[in-house]
Amino acid sequence: MSNIDSGICAPKGFKASGIHAGIRKNKNKKDLALIVSECPAYAAAVYTTNLVKGAPLTVTEKHLRNGIAQAILCNSGNANTCNADGEDIANEMCALVERYAGIKADDVIIASTGVIGQSLDVSVIAAKMEDLAGGLSPSGEGAAEAIMTTDTKKKQVCASFTVGGKLCTIGGIAKGSGMIHPNMATLLVFLTTDAAISPDMLNAALKEDVADSFNMVSVDGDTSTNDMMSILANGMAENAEITSKDAGYRAFKKALHTVTSALCRMIAADGEGATKLVECRLSGAKNKKTARIAAKSIITSNLFKAAMFGADANWGRALCALGYSGAALDVTKIDLSFASVAGRVDVCKGGAGIPFSEEIAKDVLTQNEIYVLVELNDGKSSATAWGCDLTYDYVKINGDYRS
Repeated sequence: MSNIDSGICAPKGFKASGIHAGIRKNKNKKDLALIVSECPAYAAAVYTTNLVKGAPLTVTEKHLRNGIAQAILCNSGNANTCNADGEDIANEMCALVERYAGIKADDVIIASTGVIGQSLDVSVIAAKMEDLAGGLSPSGEGAAEAIMTTDTKKKQVCASFTVGGKLCTIGGIAKGSGMIHPNMATLLVFLTTDAAISPDMLNAALKEDVADSFNMVSVDGDTSTNDMMSILANGMAENAEITSKDAGYRAFKKALHTVTSALCRMIAADGEGATKLVECRLSGAKNKKTARIAAKSIITSNLFKAAMFGADANWGRALCALGYSGAALDVTKIDLSFASVAGRVDVCKGGAGIPFSEEIAKDVLTQNEIYVLVELNDGKSSATAWGCDLTYDYVKINGDYRS
């Protein structure tokens, strides 16, 4: 069961806050978020594979070596990346959490997002930390908004499950609209849970899930310098701790994927300039790796994305993307269809075109959620990938991003 009206404060024992501190020029946009657990929590994270990494990621990795954290501090408007004093700034921000929220600096996950290569003035943050900490509440008001950059909508969701008769919850918020082609997560994702789960199992669940969630999202083919997904598990649901890959672990993973896949859809649908969510559902692959590579290749193709913007059933671009993907497949077996709330149209059978109504196809592809259904007819593995159309507005947004 999922709920898009609740996010990181849905689990027991979490509070959050979000304010405008002055990092961003627009005073109507929040730019500083704080998430805290009532008690120290087990923590895990995955990070960008980009060799150019934001300073906050380096600091967070050090803080999570013991697998424990109690707070997350995130600013938007400045990535704190490629700055000579970046780590010093990130450490100062963690110290501010200790001063105003009473949580040890070493137990803080720190994150930043925004423009790369611009100095971040920590005094601006320091001046507002008392307000930020004082605004912490179970409603989490403002946190999901404060981590946004070019996002047009805040992204939050939660899901509940039971372990040994105890009700547990996982909640999450995310930001991501452009510079998204992750090989770990997406721009920023923060998850919380009141489930009791060991550090080893928490790490395993996060790494296993990301392969089928955020690693399967692409907006523009650019992997960010600041990508990070982190999770805090404070155990306040009082279930018997999950210490092995048993039924409790499977229930946890199912709920985790409910949350992460919902956030994936939100991120792809809110891609910079996007007008449509494009979801590729691929089945019949030889193995999971083949399925993932093939599905993601389709939603990453700029030519195919442009066709989706124009509601053009140019299915040949999808097959072209499959052909150069590097996935092991037999192109003479591929079936492909388009679907939406307007219906379904089959366009390719056995790797060759079949007659279809262009009028029906246009109706199907004019909707704001498009499904690309691919059957490789070569095995039993499947994968889902999420992307969006490519529009004129993407160029407009990124042509003057720094302003």
